[in-house]
Amino acid sequence: MTINNSFFSKRRSIKAADMASYALDPSDLELILAAGIRVPDHGALNPWRIVVIQGNKLKELDQEIILSEFIKANPQALQNEIKIESTRLQRAGVVIAVLSTPVEHPKIPVWEMQLSSAAVCMNLLVCAQSMGYAAQWLTEWYAYNEAMLLRLGGDPTKDKISGFIYIGSKIEEPKERRRPDSKNIITYL
Repeated sequence: MTINNSFFSKRRSIKAADMASYALDPSDLELILAAGIRVPDHGALNPWRIVVIQGNKLKELDQEIILSEFIKANPQALQNEIKIESTRLQRAGVVIAVLSTPVEHPKIPVWEMQLSSAAVCMNLLVCAQSMGYAAQWLTEWYAYNEAMLLRLGGDPTKDKISGFIYIGSKIEEPKERRRPDSKNIITYL
């Protein structure tokens, strides 16, 4: 079997700070979302939710949640820090929030449900990148913020934000970074 592995062997995220925030073609976004939910999911529980943030909602969440919560936690913040926090989500054309929403099940552990949610993040990321978009999977501090979780429709007693998938356009090709030496991390039995 011959597989073109050049995409996977060279796959590289582009930092959200280094992407242009052009809007995605709606049909591309639908394809990315459809691919994103085709993940291993023991029991077909769908223990995750996806929230697509785009257009004016990027700025709205930046102002109402990210900046507001940042200033609350950092009242002595410097002006340049405030500037960064006021445009976090606006670095991308679309940001896809993935929530891990585990359910009660007698046989399937929560850990497996959380892994399924992480697989959604990876599928979204890889699909967007394979289509030529700049993309990055981030958590950052606001992924652990209760106000953000609530705004995205999560239940703080059980849900978590698995990540934010930032998707935009490449400004330039990313530089390669250090990768692990496979001899140090792979064992064959």
